[in-house]
Amino acid sequence: MGPGNVKDPIELVKERDDLETVLYDLAETFRFLGDLTMVSILMSLIVFELCVRDISESLGMSDSAVSHQLRILRNSRLLKFRKEGKNVLYSISDDHVATIFREGLEHVEGLS
Repeated sequence: MGPGNVKDPIELVKERDDLETVLYDLAETFRFLGDLTMVSILMSLIVFELCVRDISESLGMSDSAVSHQLRILRNSRLLKFRKEGKNVLYSISDDHVATIFREGLEHVEGLS
């Protein structure tokens, strides 16, 4: 146990009855983060809420291709959305996703 008798998060995960499910979900998250298109979409949403059209234009992709990727990311709980009139605005689901990106960028920049 660590300071203040707080258990290490890895130890807590190991104690779960649904360990296989947790590890599967983690692997799926990393699989999505290993896809250049999905990483590009997530990166564009870290700072701003954007609609499909804005993402499509910034990445040079069709609306339907972006919509497909957004649906996958939303189902994986990496994105959230809200409706504003006729527009659907997408954003990062929570600070954990932004933290993963920051940590990943620090790691990659440290390698160069």
